[in-house]
Parts: sequence; C-alpha cells; structure tokens
Amino acid sequence: MLKVKITGTGIYLPPKIETAAELSKKINKSEDWIISRTGVNERRISDLDVDMMGAIACKEAISNSGPPDLIINASGVPKQTIPDTSVFIQKELGYSGIPSFSVHSTCLSFLTAFNIAANLIHNQQYKKILIVSSDRGSIGRNFLEPESSALLGDAAAAIILEPTVEQAGIVDYRMNTFPEGADLTVVRGGGTFRHPDNPKTINSDNYFSMSGPKVYKMARKIVYNMIYKTLIDNNLKTSDIDVLVPHQASGTAIKAYSKFGGFPEDKVINIINQYGNCVSASIPLALCKAIRDSKIKSENNVMLVGTGAGLSVASLIIKF
Repeated sequence: MLKVKITGTGIYLPPKIETAAELSKKINKSEDWIISRTGVNERRISDLDVDMMGAIACKEAISNSGPPDLIINASGVPKQTIPDTSVFIQKELGYSGIPSFSVHSTCLSFLTAFNIAANLIHNQQYKKILIVSSDRGSIGRNFLEPESSALLGDAAAAIILEPTVEQAGIVDYRMNTFPEGADLTVVRGGGTFRHPDNPKTINSDNYFSMSGPKVYKMARKIVYNMIYKTLIDNNLKTSDIDVLVPHQASGTAIKAYSKFGGFPEDKVINIINQYGNCVSASIPLALCKAIRDSKIKSENNVMLVGTGAGLSVASLIIKF
C-alpha cells in the first residue's frame, strides 16, 4: 500500500445553470430526447477560464494549511498549448517557485495524477501535493453533434495529498490503453495534425467529437474485465467495495456498473443528472462531493474507475 491521505478537498461549480430545455433549442432536439439519451438534466456553464476555475477549487482545498510543495494539473483540455496550464493555475493562486506540471490522460487524468503523486510521496520527494482537475467542456461543444453536446459541462475539483502513518492509501492502480479506439473521441485541432496553416483544417476540428454508442460498446466489456481482474488480484469481492466513483461519462455508462458490474446503485456515486460530463473533473468532483456528503468514511474501500479517449480504461482502489 502506498500510504497517502487526502487532507483537503475543493470544488468550483459555476453559478450559471443550463437546463436540458435551454439546450434543446441549440441542438434542435427535445428536452426528453436529451435526458433519455444522456441522463443529463442540467449542467454548469463557466464564464471563467480553466485556470481561474481550478484556482478557486485549489484555494478551498488548501484552506489555511499553507502552500503545497508540488502542483499537478490533471485536466483534459489546456488553457493553451504553451505554457502548461499548471503555470497559469499557480499564477492565479499567487504562488511562485513551486514546481508544477500537467498529467494528461483525458478523462482519466485525475487517476493518473493521484497514482503519480502517491509514488512521489512514497519516495519522499514531496510531502504535500496539490492535484487539480479543471475543465470547461461546454466551450468545446459542437452543436451539430447533439448527443456529445448534451453531455458536457464545466467544473473544477482539487485535493491535497499527504503521507500518513495510518493504514490508508492506494491498494491498487491499473490502466490499459487500446488505440483501436483513437478515432472515437477526438478534438483534432490545436496540435500539429490540424494546425491552422494546414489546408485540410476545418472549423469543426477545434470542437469535441465523439461516437458515444461505439465508445460504450467498446468500453463496457473492457471495463468489466478490468474490475473483475482487479478485485480477484486483491482478494476482494464486489461487496468489499464500499463506494464506487465512476467517471460521469453518461447516464447509461454509470448505470452499467450496477446492471452489468454487480454494484448496488446506492454504492455508485451518480451526479451526472446535475452536472453532466465534466471531462477530467468528473471523477474528482464526484469524489469530493461524496466525501463532503459523508458517503465515504474512514476505512472505506473506494474504487475510482472510468474511461478516457484513446481508448483508455483505469481504476484506482483507495483505502480511506
């Protein structure tokens, strides 16, 4: 076990709410169509950019405990290509000189960052690490793709991770990537492939595009097999997991953990109806809210799990 403990949490939820009824006019679909397809009744829309959103969540996580000695940005979409988004977040926090970098694995960025941070703490390189995920998914919506447009929302969440002498920390972490799914979830612009000077670049290359049904079909069996093998390898059963915190990919995807994975619905954190798919911020937002709502308690086994563009799947079991 990598002995670490979450000692602070912070979230930022933009005050502006966009309902399914309001969105229906933008995508030419009914309110019922949106809710039945995605499970999203409403989502938050931010007027602040990702660095400011992330900094608000970070300040809440830090509270009065003093600055961290490392900042890891674990967001899905950067503020800009260069410099790294973590630099802008540190600037908004009013710090200078703290090492900071980004870990990017799209919607799984928080899980990846958590594992990296725990190993850095275990190796005694850092003692207090700030991890923040901040995504403004709404700004990348392509309203000509109704289903993906209806999923995305904005949020930020942050945690402070520190060493502990308690029997708490990472029990298991694993990740697998299947590049056969590389074309299923994309933003083609912003890099060398669809550079602004490339004559093949079109406006829609800068917007989010996803084939939801194909992603779900590919991911469901892979995720189920990963969960099954993870539990077996750790001598655990489904009933030993006290709380499951999945990526809020879609209403259908979250329900699948109960329908096909055997997890009771009351153990699965489901906040997609209120906030939508907030990209990398989905998992830490659901985690932080579950901690605050006392759904996660000391000594609980909590499994974080999800999918990311690539197609990648990952899981993280934490003993609280």
